[in-house]
Parts: sequence; C-alpha cells; structure tokens
Amino acid sequence: MRRIALAGAAMTAGLAVAASVTGFGPGPGRAPAGAADVAGGPAARVSASQLDHSVAGAYAFLNLMMDRYAAGSTPRLVQSFTGGVLGQQGFTSSVTYDDALVIDAYLAEGTRAGRARAEVIGDGLLYVQAHDPAHDGRIRAAYAPSPLLGPGDVDATDPATLVGNMAWAGQALVQLYAATGRTAYLAGAEAIGNWVQANCHDTRGAGGYTGGETAGGQQIEWKSTEHNIDLYVLFTLLARETGAQGAQVWSARAAWARRFIAAMWDGQQHHFYVGTTPDGVTPNQAEVPEDVNSWSFLALRDPAYAASVTWVKQNLSVTAGGFSGVSACQADRSGVWFEGTAHLADALELRGDPGDHALAAKYLADIYYAQAHGPNGDGLGIIAASKDGLTDCAGGSYYASLHTGTTAWYILAAMKVDPFHPIR
Repeated sequence: MRRIALAGAAMTAGLAVAASVTGFGPGPGRAPAGAADVAGGPAARVSASQLDHSVAGAYAFLNLMMDRYAAGSTPRLVQSFTGGVLGQQGFTSSVTYDDALVIDAYLAEGTRAGRARAEVIGDGLLYVQAHDPAHDGRIRAAYAPSPLLGPGDVDATDPATLVGNMAWAGQALVQLYAATGRTAYLAGAEAIGNWVQANCHDTRGAGGYTGGETAGGQQIEWKSTEHNIDLYVLFTLLARETGAQGAQVWSARAAWARRFIAAMWDGQQHHFYVGTTPDGVTPNQAEVPEDVNSWSFLALRDPAYAASVTWVKQNLSVTAGGFSGVSACQADRSGVWFEGTAHLADALELRGDPGDHALAAKYLADIYYAQAHGPNGDGLGIIAASKDGLTDCAGGSYYASLHTGTTAWYILAAMKVDPFHPIR
C-alpha cells in the first residue's frame, strides 16, 4: 500500500501513496472502443475482447507517462500520478514502488518492445542506486522523473529508505535479470537485499525486518507484515537466481522474513496484522489493511492463510458514488481504492475457490468502468481512488488522480500475472 499525504504535496510511503502500440487510445475522457453500455454502473463482467482493448489502453497510458520527459533508451523513472488534486498540487515524483510495478507490467506484456521499456526503467533504478550519496546499495522512496543523463539529475524527492519500496525495486531487478541475463540487474537487487540485512535485520519478538530509515536518517523501529512479505519474495527470487551458495544465504533470509509473517497471522479472525508497534513485539491492531491480506496469498500461496483473501472481500467490499470495489481499510469505506481492487482480483483468480473467478471478473469490470468513467480519467489509465481524500486509516490518503501503480496492477490482474513470482 502506498499513500499520499498532501502537505505541499509531500509523499509518504510504507504502512499506508506505447504498449507495443505507442499512441493507442480513444482520447481523453472517452470510453475505449467497444466498451459496454455502462451508464448504469459497472457490469458483472466484460468480454475478453473488451478486456484486451482496455489493457492495451492501460499500456498506452504507461507509455505516455514514461515518455513525458524523455523517450527511447534514455535512463529514467516514471512520474507516478497525473491529473486531479495531485496534478493541481504539482506532485510529479516517481515513486520507487510504482516504477517496480511498471517494470513488471512491461515484462508481463511479453514483447520485445515491452522488455525494452522495462530495461530503461531498470537502468534508471540502477543509476539512482549507483549515485546515491550513501553509496551503500540503497534506493530512496521517490525521485524526480527527470532524464538521468548525469549524477546531478538524481533528485530524491523523498529521501526515506523504506524497506517495502526497496524490496519491490529489488524484485523488479531480479525479474529483469531473469528476462535479459544482464548481471547488473542481479547485482543491484543483491545490493538492496544486503542493505536490508545489514540495517534492518531484527531479533526482537518473531524476528523479521524493520521498516528502514526515515527521510532524516532515523531508524524505523516498527516492523511491517507487508514489508516482510515483500522481502520474503525478494530473497526467494534471489535464491532462485544466485546459484547454490547464494541460494543458501538468501533462502535463510527469506525464512527469517516468513517467520515474522507467520507470527502476524490472527487465526481466529483469519487475517494478518499490519505489523508491530515500535517495540518490535506487540502486534499493531489499529488497522487491518487490504494489501497485506491479498499480497500474503499472492506471495506465499499457502492454503493455511488463504482465508485472508476471503476476509478482504467480506470486510472491505464497497459501493459508493457509483463505483464498486474494495477500500484500503475498514474505517473508511466511503470510496473505492482501485489498486487494492486489482490486488484482490489477482489473488482471487490465482486462489480459484468456488466463486473466485466470477468475483475476480466482477472486480476487473469495476476497474474497467473506472477507466472509462472515473473522475479525472483519460480513458486509458486508472485512477488511484474513486474520490479525493479516501483514507488508508494510517494517516495518509488516496486521490482520484491517474496512477501508474494502479494501472500496472490492473494490467497484471487482467493478465492473471502474479508479480511475486517469476514473470516468464
């Protein structure tokens, strides 16, 4: 979960802010060609051809965002949001988590053009990593999306070092290595993993890893279940790609993260706690977010925890303002969080219990409807939320601004791709 706190358009992240056919799309504000008559609200499902057309439009949006300041092979990161309140506030940052998702979406496309675009963003991540003032393998939470032509172009707009964001970046780099064989991507991912091991490995309570460092360089003492899920996946992917000796090291680190994840399971309520309080031991029960309970299944594929997906659909489903999907948390169900809706659709598709495929299709139809009719939409990208100020119950908010991360998650869910496992 990533959230935005608008205070001079400041970004906070953590516990919460051409598809192959460049230029494709029906134009701002218009529904994709072939769209169903959805004036009365989202349909129960859309046809395969409609979904394919919608996904092509989503790729076209990612292309437009990626080429906003440069084109071709110039290393760069991708502006995360456009339009709506965030556009008015001048929020132009590229959030590291979103960059990772866009890489995953381009790799999932399975085309030479998509892989080339993924490599450009991956090269951007390697560039900011190599030119970080700490020179220790870290990647910051967000950057300016300027073309990266020299060290002076690296501008960390959010200099926090957040474990979840870095784990996602590392995952994407491993996926790129698997797709291209370029060892620089694997080295970059290993550098991220080694930074986390050196700075965030924790022995309090159930172990696991702490949250990283604040923008001011202070150690974050709480531990996040979501972050440990992200790290479990990064370490598992590294174990797969680094040979026998590397596999032993990374598998042990993955097991340490998974140990913490398992300790955060509430077997009576069938959901995961968000993490711990700063003492590193006491479960934080202030909120139960969507992402940790969908991502846990996508990452672990463990039947022992599959009920977390059911918990999300039973407790976070919402219809409000003409839109349907899920919210980020129970305390604010006044609008739809479309990124979380895509998480859940993906998890339902892959779980495959009775009724799961039909419900996943319904959630995809909800996002399809938002693509065509959401506030501040362009008929291509997906807005983060159906309304401005939808809270995450942890101090941040989501906005009805077009979002690369939400758009990428929609693509992945529509294509039944799990980004927590190898994308081939």
